Formats: sequence, structure tokens, C-alpha cells
Amino acid sequence: MFNKLLITGCFLLGVIASKAEDGPKISSKVQKVIVFLTGAQVTRTATANINAGTSTLVFSNLSPDIDVQSIQVRATGNFTVLSVKRELDYLDDENRKKRIADLQEQQNALREKQQLLADMNNIYRQEESMLEKNQVINGPNTNLDVLKLKQALDFQTARLTDLKKKEQGVNDQVRQLSREILKYSKQIAEAGQGISTSSSKLLVTVLAEKPENGQFTISYVVNNAGWFPTYDIRAKNVNSPITIAYKANVTQKSGEDWRNIKLTLSTGNPSVSGNKPDLKPYYLNTNMFYSRDAASITRVTGRVTGSDDHQPLVGVSVKVKGSSIGTVTDASGQYSLEIPLGNPVLTYAYVGYQTVERPVFASLMNVSLAPLNQQLNEVAVVGYGTDREIRKSLTGAVAGISIRGASTPLIVKPVENQTNVEFNIDQPYTIPSDGKQYTVEINQTVVAATYQYAVVPKVNTDVFLTASITNWNKYNFLSGEANLFFEGAFIGKSLIDVNTAADTLNFSLGTDKNIVVTRTLQKELTQRQSIGSTKKETRDWLIEVKNHKNQPVNLLVEDQIPVSQNTAIEVEKQELSGAELDESTGKAIWKLQLQPQADKKLHLKYLVKYPKNQSVIVQ
Repeated sequence: MFNKLLITGCFLLGVIASKAEDGPKISSKVQKVIVFLTGAQVTRTATANINAGTSTLVFSNLSPDIDVQSIQVRATGNFTVLSVKRELDYLDDENRKKRIADLQEQQNALREKQQLLADMNNIYRQEESMLEKNQVINGPNTNLDVLKLKQALDFQTARLTDLKKKEQGVNDQVRQLSREILKYSKQIAEAGQGISTSSSKLLVTVLAEKPENGQFTISYVVNNAGWFPTYDIRAKNVNSPITIAYKANVTQKSGEDWRNIKLTLSTGNPSVSGNKPDLKPYYLNTNMFYSRDAASITRVTGRVTGSDDHQPLVGVSVKVKGSSIGTVTDASGQYSLEIPLGNPVLTYAYVGYQTVERPVFASLMNVSLAPLNQQLNEVAVVGYGTDREIRKSLTGAVAGISIRGASTPLIVKPVENQTNVEFNIDQPYTIPSDGKQYTVEINQTVVAATYQYAVVPKVNTDVFLTASITNWNKYNFLSGEANLFFEGAFIGKSLIDVNTAADTLNFSLGTDKNIVVTRTLQKELTQRQSIGSTKKETRDWLIEVKNHKNQPVNLLVEDQIPVSQNTAIEVEKQELSGAELDESTGKAIWKLQLQPQADKKLHLKYLVKYPKNQSVIVQ
């Protein structure tokens, strides 16, 4: 007699596309999905009647994107699980091909009808040409019959009018057929550009002494899924706290729809190596060259199009590789993404198109994605209206799909594990396998913030309003883009970069044009002298600040004086207007309190001495 067992099987017997003798097919249902930053763990449950002896149960219609090494089968009952084998089921592929053939047949019928209409238009134009050429009623020597002429002209006018109306009607029908043909092309492309041409099935072999009813739990990891965070940051004024809405953008192309499932969002990333890196020796030698990082780029914008028709792609996922920062393209294929410093790489992914990676080399990066097949190239849109207009009417005006309204915020209590944080969403969700972005609100919190206006006039004379949040770690934020709303108006985007934050999280709330800052070089005070073997150069920068607001402001002004790295070069500070100076970096900081309509003048004056026979650029 077998004891009641709870057996967990994790078997790797290879991916086999054979035609083994299948046992009874068991229907299973997706109950829970844990979505990682990259990848997802799917949990299914099923009930099966088990015969006495050895039998094989077939759990079919599973994702073709299963990571075989992650398969786990848990069973409860008086039986033993002997083996678990995964196979690819190509029966669904035959159904898919039949579906595509049916769609193509219907599309060809529309094209034939469109061609018939085009032939009718040719006939109408030929008749028009004949009427236009037949301008002479009788021979040249025949007297003009005014009545016959009038009758002929009336006939010609009426007939040409009738022909033009018929041509217009045909053109309207051709335009409508073009739209229908494009719809079929998109359906054919979606059917033919799926992640795979098959589904998975698990063959679970069990041994039972007598007939038994078994409860099965199957879990596995799929790769074509993930999420990235975005934020809505709202502030009424500089005296109010900040409201932060924490949102997740979930997408999956696993080949199976997740309907009414319990959704969990995890900050874990199984695709990242779990091995501790080794520290290699750091060797120094003469004549070694160290390259400098490229100029810092903080925002990348661009347009994503299809290489087949050069039309914009709506809803393309654009992410910073190896991070949680991402966005999607809008209805015109445009995207804008705040990026961290360093040398980031952007990945562009869209269902039915090849995923590409591009290192960030400029602030404007347009990308063209190649389709996985050429179904859309078969579309023949006759020149009656642009393809852009037709596609726009089909795709709509939004890139993402919100599956929860913002009227009732969903408060999710995070669960901190040893290596990640999980957000358990109580409300059931449906995430189709269509590669589109679905927005899930994780949390909404009100936090106290310290506001500060800041400007770096040497780089940019715009004044930025910044906010600082302390103890931000308790909110479990990830790096991501933030939509900024101040005083009820959308003012732009910023980046929450938790990798560079310390105890305080700082982010920008945009520029304020009511505080004006200028930085000018005082030429009459700028001197260049050559005495003996030494050159002296003096620079006097005037920084003017004007507060045109009707309220006092705290303003942080940053500038710098040069720092010598050569004993032959001396830098002497002459006037700082009360700035705090960091001797090691040369950074000068002014902390100003400006009353309404007040202004302030700051001087930054320094002297640089260096040998006459050397060239030094002094700014």
C-alpha cells in the first residue's frame, strides 16, 4: 500500500518532438503568475483520475517558451510520480496554418474585387477620353445645327458627370477595400509572427496501486515576459507633500493567455547571473591609455518604424538593458526615455519583429525593426488615401492598455524576501499573450519632501525645482521614469535612479522660468599679463539672479573655479561673494534666499599663473 505522498519532481529529459503514445489529456488552469523584471514563473493546477498501474498523463496547451530546467510537478495522492517529460505539440501549428490559409483566401477575394473595380475605372476613363475627342458633330462642310449641338453638349455633360460620379464611387469602394485588406494583413501577420509554431505538453508518468484521484500543481518559468516601473509624481506647491503613484507595466509573449490569475510582481531577475564576480589584478604601467566615458546623455528620444513599410510602430517596448527603466512608443512611433549615466544600452522589442539592441551614442536615436516575416509586404494599398492614415485608424491613439482605473488606488503591501521584494496584487488580472503593455498600479503613497531650486549656470541657466525624500528605501522603489505634475499641470518627465541615491532620493520637478539667471564674463576685468617667464590670466564671471515670483524662494547656485593638477600651474581665488568652496573639486556653492521680485549679483573671480612656454586654456 502506497503512503500518501507530496512529491516534487524536477526532471530534465530534453525537448523531444516525438509522437509518443499519449495518455489521457488533462486540462489545467493558470492560477498564479510571478512576473520578474525579466521572465515569469507560471503556476497551474489540475485534477486527474489515475488508473491502477503505470499510466501517462498529458498536460497540454502549455507555453512553448518553457525553460525546461525550471519545470516542477507537485502531486498529492496515493501514487508515485515516475518521470516528467516535456514535448512540443505541433498540432496547434496545423490549426494556425489553416487559420492563416483561410485569412489569405478571404484577403485574395477582396483583392480580386479591388482589381475588378480598378478595371471598371479604366473603362470609365476610356469612355471619358472618347467623349472628349468626339468634339465635331458633323463634317467640316456641313452647316452648324445649333439644336443638335446643344443636344450633343447636354449629352456629353450629363454622361461625363455620370462617369465622374461612378469613378468617385469606385474610389470610395477601393479605399474601403484597402482598409479591409490591411486588416487581414495584420491578422495574418499576428497569426504568423507568434513566438513559436507549437505549444508544449508535459507527459507525467505515474504508478498507482489502485484507481486514485490526484491533485497536481505544475510550475515553470517562461522567458518572454517582464515588467518595468513608472511613476506619477504630483505636487501642489512647494509647501505640500508629494504624492507618488507606483505603477508596473507588464507584458508577456509566452504563447498562453493569463486569465483572471493571481498576479505577483517581483523585483527579482532570474536572467541575471547569480555568480559572484571575481576581482582581477589591477596592473599599472607606463604609457597606458585610459579612455574617458562618452559625453553624458540624460535623455534619449526617437522614432521606431518597421523596415518593411517605414510606418511607425505603436507600443514598442524600449528598455535600458540590465535595469528596470523603460517606456513604450506612442501612436506616432515616438518615444522619450530618461536614462542613467554611464554607457547604457537600449533594447527595442515588439511582437512580430526582431528585437534589437543599440548603445546610447546620441540624444536622438531612430530605430527600424525588421519583421519576422514579410506578410505585411503583401498589402497593396491603391493610391486612394495614405497608408499612414489607414494604419493610424487601425492601431488607435494609445500605446498601452490600462487594466485598472486610477479612481480607486490599490494599496499593495510588499513582501520582502531574502534577495527580492514581491508585490502581491489581490485583484485578479488578465494579461493576454500579445506583447502589449498592461498597466498595474502597485501603490500610491504621500511622502514629505524638501523642495529646493537649483541652477548650474556654467552648464545651463535654467532653474530647476528639485525635491528630496528621506528614508525612501522603505517604499521599495526601482529605477524608472516619472511623469511630473506640479500645480495641476504636466511639466515633463524625470528619472528616479535608485542606483545613485544615498540616504536621500533627489529628483527634478522641471524648470521654473520665473527665476532668471545669467552668467557673463566681465571683459574689462579680464586680464592677461606676461611677466618674465610667467603668464597670468584673470577671469571675472558675473552671475545675476532675479526672482520674478510672488513668493520667496531658496535657490542653490553651483559654479566652479579650476583645480590645478600640475605644480607649475597656480590658481588663486580672488572673489567668491560668500560662496562655500570645495578645495578638492573647485565647486563653489551659494545658498540664497530671494524675496519676491528681488535680485542678487554674484562674482566668481580667480587668477591662473602658468609658465610662459606652456599652453593652458583658461575659461
